[in-house]
Amino acid sequence: MDLSIIIVSWNVREILRENLRLTLSATAGLSSEVIVIDNASIDGSAAMVASEFPTVKLIANAENLGFAQANNQGLTLATGRYLLLFNPDMQPNPSTFTDLIQWCDQNPGAGVVGVRLVGEHGELVKHVRRLPTLFDQLAIVLKLPHLWQGLLNHYLRVDFNYTHASVVDSVRGSFFTIRREVYERLGGLDARYFVWFEEVDYCRQVGTIGWSVMYTPTVTCTDLVGKSFSQLPRGRSQQFFQDSMLKYFAKWHPAWQAVVLRYAWSLGSRIARTGEWLGINTRAKT
Repeated sequence: MDLSIIIVSWNVREILRENLRLTLSATAGLSSEVIVIDNASIDGSAAMVASEFPTVKLIANAENLGFAQANNQGLTLATGRYLLLFNPDMQPNPSTFTDLIQWCDQNPGAGVVGVRLVGEHGELVKHVRRLPTLFDQLAIVLKLPHLWQGLLNHYLRVDFNYTHASVVDSVRGSFFTIRREVYERLGGLDARYFVWFEEVDYCRQVGTIGWSVMYTPTVTCTDLVGKSFSQLPRGRSQQFFQDSMLKYFAKWHPAWQAVVLRYAWSLGSRIARTGEWLGINTRAKT
């Protein structure tokens, strides 16, 4: 099989329905499979998939296992040469998957592949990032970009040319293609991350085994951007983000850097509360 498409869903039934309609249409005639992992949705998502899309392989979890662990459930079932982690708020065009398979076949050194993502109004979704450093993550935690614009330009790769294929550090986890050989070497995502940083972690691992993370503009998909995550209460989403950041630094950086970030989060929380009192939006973003 050429392509396994793995979709982790949480309480986005109507968005998932449209995703599956477009995905099954775009994969017609391809050697492919679609696997949905429902993370204990309460909106009837799993029942909708079972009744309306009988060809889709469905795992209905009794509890929300998080993004990484749920994707790993799908990866375990997948049989494709290419394994696509595909968010439910993605909307493929008719050639998205055909173009993806063709490009991957022509670029055998690409272990993980990200593509050109556009918003629902056609605007470019800029998602290529450098690997996190203590400096840029401290800036995010302490809300410093609100005071000094451009502070994160290096990390965010604001000068990146999205019209050319390139080797990059990391790409967005909403459309995240893994070559079978890489998966067989590395296994799935690190399930210690409930959400956030799991794709950055995986991209970093890819480099350690001699493969490349690549971006290509020749494959395009519409990204509605974060419909599941937007349902999380603000404090809860920040908690997940903080937890994942600290785990990432504990794994990949000297121990003292994780300690510095832990103390910075405490200070950042106080800055955020002050900003809210002043009517300033200081919510941390990557």
